[in-house]
Amino acid sequence: MDTTLKDPLVGQVLDGRYRVDGRIAVGGMATVYRAVDTRLDRVLALKVMHPTLAADASFVDRFIREAKSVARLAHPNVVGVFDQGTDGPYVYLAMEYVAGCTLRDVLRERGALRPRAALDILEPVLAALGAAHRAGFVHRDMKPENVLIGDDGRVKVADFGLVRAVDSVTNTTGTVLGTVSYLAPEQIEHGTADTRVDVYASGVVLYEMLTGGKPHHGESPAQVLFQHLNEDVPPPSAAVPGLAFELDELVASATARNPDLRPYDAVALLGQLRAARATLVDTQLDALPPLARGEELNGHDNSDDRTSVIPRAARSVQLPLPAAPEDEATTSLKARREDGLSHTSVLRTPPPGPAAPAAPAAPSSPAQRLRRRLNTRRGITATIAAVLLALGLGAGVWYINSGQFTKVPPLLAKTEAQARERLDGAGLDVRKVERAYSATDKRGTVMATDPGAGERIRHNGKVTLTVSLGPQTVKVPDLEGTPLDEAKDKLDDLGLGAGMVTKAFSSDVDKGSVISTDPKPGTVRKTGSAVALVVSKGKKIEVRDVTGEPEADAREELEESGLKVRIAPGRVFSSDEDKGEVVEQDPVDGEIRAEGDTVTLTLSKGPEMIEVPDVEGMSVGDAKDELREAGFDVKEDRGLLGIFGDTVKDQSVDPGDEAPKGSTITIRIR
Repeated sequence: MDTTLKDPLVGQVLDGRYRVDGRIAVGGMATVYRAVDTRLDRVLALKVMHPTLAADASFVDRFIREAKSVARLAHPNVVGVFDQGTDGPYVYLAMEYVAGCTLRDVLRERGALRPRAALDILEPVLAALGAAHRAGFVHRDMKPENVLIGDDGRVKVADFGLVRAVDSVTNTTGTVLGTVSYLAPEQIEHGTADTRVDVYASGVVLYEMLTGGKPHHGESPAQVLFQHLNEDVPPPSAAVPGLAFELDELVASATARNPDLRPYDAVALLGQLRAARATLVDTQLDALPPLARGEELNGHDNSDDRTSVIPRAARSVQLPLPAAPEDEATTSLKARREDGLSHTSVLRTPPPGPAAPAAPAAPSSPAQRLRRRLNTRRGITATIAAVLLALGLGAGVWYINSGQFTKVPPLLAKTEAQARERLDGAGLDVRKVERAYSATDKRGTVMATDPGAGERIRHNGKVTLTVSLGPQTVKVPDLEGTPLDEAKDKLDDLGLGAGMVTKAFSSDVDKGSVISTDPKPGTVRKTGSAVALVVSKGKKIEVRDVTGEPEADAREELEESGLKVRIAPGRVFSSDEDKGEVVEQDPVDGEIRAEGDTVTLTLSKGPEMIEVPDVEGMSVGDAKDELREAGFDVKEDRGLLGIFGDTVKDQSVDPGDEAPKGSTITIRIR
């Protein structure tokens, strides 16, 4: 049933501007409508807080904080916010409308996704969250419902309604903000949230995309919260056998219960995702989930807990972090056996020949018995020699073709110690360790290897590790009074970036130069961080009225006040202003402008001159009509003798002469 018919807002116009056409979705804090901005004639999404919550100042503050926070995130994967306002009991946000569906819709329709599709969706999600994290904000409610997938394939993150500054600590009283299935353990236990809670939620979303179901289940929210605190998220391959080990590692890294073991923000997780993806081959990326391998979608319930689509393990599978070295060694040994030693499986002892017909038992002489024993020994020796020769040839061919080589294991995001253990388990050694700064890799973890992961290398070969020194930290410089372009160059030289640039009036700082920065000068920040700049518009100037003044006088007066002057092309007729005087100005008298802004002046051509018609000898009525039709005003002069007359004797401007349009022509009557 279409419940939008009962919605009182549908068909209404909010704030005299936004016409509500239909309801899209209802959430815990607000309802989202499809609307039209009647002023700009564009479709948008209107998010309206529930009136019952609008009376709560804290909810309203959080709602408005969303608008301000998202408005600062100019990123292609973040749903943009256009406007915020109130209309009576309604508090609303006007947002970008994305025609399409949510990731939740996709999961309900399809169940588990191919790894390639899951990574294609998660990558722009992490890019959007990374932009928020680097701008100083945490989403805190990352889930499939907040991932929008447009009809054109664009992926955008929506609903920053629980956004909060990274440096702030949220202490809840009996409540936890967020969605139960995606809450990080520290949110539940301590009520705190930093960038790593978004990383945790993103890991849960990846698990859900790969398996078609959530990692934790329970009959009540309390049971799910308990599992977040006490059980690791199982590897996706436990639910969908055959998924690549790298995908298990990616989920495990993002959903570590100890936040210190997770990537520190979405940018770092994005780096791990791209590194993992680089090691996967097409067959691993395009692996079909169980539903796609043959089960029919029709007839399945598309509810959130579609456990029938993807078979689940009977119990939770613990995935140690990091993996034990002996497990890696076993895996490597198994891989080598599969690559090479498996060839020996086709080498079997030749079967015995057909049995000879039974002969009648006869006593044999000692010489005959000795001959039979020698022949038997020769046959056994020949058979053993043949088998050994075949084994030797097979092993030799295997050793020449592949036995000398192994593959470099994936080491990205591992600590140096873990990387050394994994290399040792693969029969490899470390050539040298190089160190470099990285804005995306956690300090002390491997950010690159040479040869790279998955590349062939001889047994006992050596691998060069590049270990991250973490983000290089620098102090924000003092840029006050520095021209904007020069300020951006200084930030680039230090490894910082210019963030949002806003402008403000200043009587102390020249126009186009920096007034202040956020963070303030001297604040320590990681390289790659953005610094917001406030740039001077110059001093504030009130525009003066120069209409009616000659061009030279008007120009001098405006330029002395700090404004520039532009003369509009073409002049206009004016019966009030003489030729060369100012008829119009833009901006007008009293408006505020910044130093160096331009005022456009329109000059007069003087009055328009038109020919005066001949009305002498006409009746007074006809003369007035003709003069007025020509563009003149008319005045009568009857004198003493013309009081009762009705004929024009004379006119003040001779017929055929020119007079200013709109001027007065006097007619004398007799």
